[in-house]
Amino acid sequence: QVQFVESGGGLVQPGGSITLSCAASGFSFNQFAMVWYRQEIGKGRDMVAIIGTQGDGKILRERWQGRVTISRDVAKKMVYLQMNNLEPEDTAVYYCNRRPRYDETWGQGTQVTVAS
Repeated sequence: QVQFVESGGGLVQPGGSITLSCAASGFSFNQFAMVWYRQEIGKGRDMVAIIGTQGDGKILRERWQGRVTISRDVAKKMVYLQMNNLEPEDTAVYYCNRRPRYDETWGQGTQVTVAS
Protein backbone atom coordinates (compact mmCIF):
# COMPACT_ATOMS: atom_id res chain seq x y z
CA GLN A 1 0.00 0.00 0.00
CA VAL A 2 1.01 3.59 -0.47
CA GLN A 3 3.04 4.88 2.46
CA PHE A 4 4.93 8.01 3.36
CA VAL A 5 7.29 8.09 6.32
CA GLU A 6 8.69 11.47 7.29
CA SER A 7 11.67 11.96 9.55
CA GLY A 8 14.41 14.38 10.48
CA GLY A 9 12.46 16.98 12.42
CA GLY A 10 13.49 18.39 15.75
CA LEU A 11 14.18 21.49 17.79
CA VAL A 12 16.33 24.01 15.97
CA GLN A 13 17.50 27.43 16.97
CA PRO A 14 16.57 30.40 14.80
CA GLY A 15 19.05 30.68 11.98
CA GLY A 16 19.79 26.98 12.07
CA SER A 17 19.30 24.34 9.41
CA ILE A 18 17.53 21.03 9.14
CA THR A 19 16.99 18.39 6.49
CA LEU A 20 13.76 16.44 6.42
CA SER A 21 13.43 13.06 4.76
CA CYS A 22 10.47 11.24 3.32
CA ALA A 23 10.49 7.57 2.45
CA ALA A 24 7.82 6.68 -0.10
CA SER A 25 6.60 3.22 -0.99
CA GLY A 26 3.74 1.33 -2.55
CA PHE A 27 3.66 3.14 -5.89
CA SER A 28 5.88 3.85 -8.87
CA PHE A 29 7.90 6.60 -7.27
CA ASN A 30 9.68 7.63 -10.45
CA GLN A 31 6.36 8.38 -12.15
CA PHE A 32 5.07 10.91 -9.64
CA ALA A 33 5.98 14.41 -8.64
CA MET A 34 6.38 14.75 -4.87
CA VAL A 35 5.26 17.52 -2.56
CA TRP A 36 6.22 18.70 0.90
CA TYR A 37 3.44 20.18 3.01
CA ARG A 38 3.45 21.91 6.36
CA GLN A 39 0.75 22.25 8.95
CA GLU A 40 0.72 24.62 11.89
CA ILE A 41 -1.43 23.91 14.91
CA GLY A 42 -5.05 24.68 14.18
CA LYS A 43 -4.47 25.32 10.48
CA GLY A 44 -4.72 23.35 7.28
CA ARG A 45 -1.86 21.87 5.30
CA ASP A 46 0.01 24.22 3.00
CA MET A 47 2.24 23.19 0.14
CA VAL A 48 5.87 24.11 0.65
CA ALA A 49 7.66 22.69 -2.35
CA ILE A 50 7.16 20.34 -5.25
CA ILE A 51 9.64 18.32 -7.24
CA GLY A 52 8.92 16.82 -10.62
CA THR A 53 9.85 13.40 -11.91
CA GLN A 54 12.97 14.87 -13.54
CA GLY A 55 14.16 16.47 -10.33
CA ASP A 56 12.94 19.95 -11.15
CA GLY A 57 12.07 21.52 -7.83
CA LYS A 58 9.93 24.54 -7.11
CA ILE A 59 9.49 26.43 -3.87
CA LEU A 60 5.93 27.61 -3.63
CA ARG A 61 6.09 30.60 -1.30
CA GLU A 62 8.31 33.65 -1.53
CA ARG A 63 9.14 33.48 2.17
CA TRP A 64 10.97 30.20 1.55
CA GLN A 65 12.80 31.25 -1.58
CA GLY A 66 16.53 30.96 -1.06
CA ARG A 67 16.09 29.12 2.24
CA VAL A 68 14.46 25.86 1.19
CA THR A 69 15.58 23.20 -1.27
CA ILE A 70 13.69 20.10 -2.32
CA SER A 71 15.40 17.08 -3.80
CA ARG A 72 14.72 13.42 -4.52
CA ASP A 73 16.62 10.16 -4.81
CA VAL A 74 14.76 7.92 -7.22
CA ALA A 75 16.81 4.83 -6.42
CA LYS A 76 16.06 5.16 -2.72
CA LYS A 77 12.50 6.43 -3.21
CA MET A 78 13.29 9.35 -0.94
CA VAL A 79 12.39 13.01 -0.98
CA TYR A 80 14.26 15.61 1.03
CA LEU A 81 13.54 19.12 2.22
CA GLN A 82 16.52 21.14 3.30
CA MET A 83 15.69 24.27 5.22
CA ASN A 84 18.24 26.91 6.14
CA ASN A 85 18.14 30.10 8.17
CA LEU A 86 15.11 28.80 9.99
CA GLU A 87 12.64 31.20 11.55
CA PRO A 88 10.18 30.63 14.41
CA GLU A 89 7.42 30.91 11.79
CA ASP A 90 8.75 27.73 10.19
CA THR A 91 7.55 25.76 13.20
CA ALA A 92 5.08 23.17 11.95
CA VAL A 93 4.56 19.51 11.23
CA TYR A 94 5.91 18.65 7.79
CA TYR A 95 4.41 15.99 5.57
CA CYS A 96 5.14 14.62 2.15
CA ASN A 97 2.78 13.21 -0.45
CA ARG A 98 2.77 12.55 -4.12
CA ARG A 99 1.10 14.61 -6.82
CA PRO A 100 -1.72 14.01 -7.58
CA ARG A 101 -2.15 13.84 -3.84
CA TYR A 102 -2.98 10.48 -2.28
CA ASP A 103 -5.46 11.43 0.42
CA GLU A 104 -6.11 7.90 1.63
CA THR A 105 -2.74 7.83 3.31
CA TRP A 106 -0.72 10.46 5.09
CA GLY A 107 2.38 9.84 7.10
CA GLN A 108 2.72 10.85 10.71
CA GLY A 109 4.67 13.92 9.71
CA THR A 110 7.78 15.25 11.34
CA GLN A 111 7.70 18.12 13.79
CA VAL A 112 10.03 21.06 13.27
CA THR A 113 10.22 23.51 16.13
CA VAL A 114 12.29 26.65 15.74
CA ALA A 115 12.98 28.26 19.08
CA SER A 116 15.90 29.56 21.09
